[in-house]
Amino acid sequence: MAKLKVKGSAETIEVKNVFCIGKNYADHISEVKIEGIDNSIPKEPVVFLKPSTAIEAINNTVSIPKIDSKPISQNLQNEVELVIVIGKDGDEIPEDKALEHVYGYAVGIDFTLRDLQTEMKKQGKPWAVAKGFRTSSPIGGVVPARNIGNAQALDIRLSINGELKQSGNTSQMLFSIKFIIRYLSSIFGLRKGDIIFTGTPAGITQLKAGDKVSAEIQDIGKLEVTIG
Repeated sequence: MAKLKVKGSAETIEVKNVFCIGKNYADHISEVKIEGIDNSIPKEPVVFLKPSTAIEAINNTVSIPKIDSKPISQNLQNEVELVIVIGKDGDEIPEDKALEHVYGYAVGIDFTLRDLQTEMKKQGKPWAVAKGFRTSSPIGGVVPARNIGNAQALDIRLSINGELKQSGNTSQMLFSIKFIIRYLSSIFGLRKGDIIFTGTPAGITQLKAGDKVSAEIQDIGKLEVTIG
């Protein structure tokens, strides 16, 4: 089972479900428009899930999967995200109680095989392969919520080879942390060890082998990986 490390502690967290929220920053929606596909601002969260193998780190390297020695994609892209770590079980959690169920937060990157995702969207098919491949979602050390002021007002950025590519603030989320917790807990239920990727601001970039990717969120820290 995949585990996350807690910063400044020997404690680890066993990950259960991996929830992800798509289309949660308006500027990102604008940059990934696809002709013939609904590109409007969503009225409720766009939810997808990943297998726990997606967050397993392998030597801090992320690579496009291969089948018979052939890469399954030609377009790997970056998406820096705030990750919520659930610390207490809950169903139908009201927004005013939502943060009581949060253990902490971490920096995550949702690497995406954009060419596969785009093609699957056009065909109306699921795009789990484009988002859920092994090592697609590395996560940094978890910072307990008590050590973070307001998680809904944190600067978030990502650089590639030292050049800033993504820059935003968690206040720009279309659906807030509290709303996301209420929504997911009402539909799926949330359990201790569940994690939630909360979406990305604009600035996605096609990556190549050897690129150094550095993601950072205010008060939480950095996550650095290399593209294999």
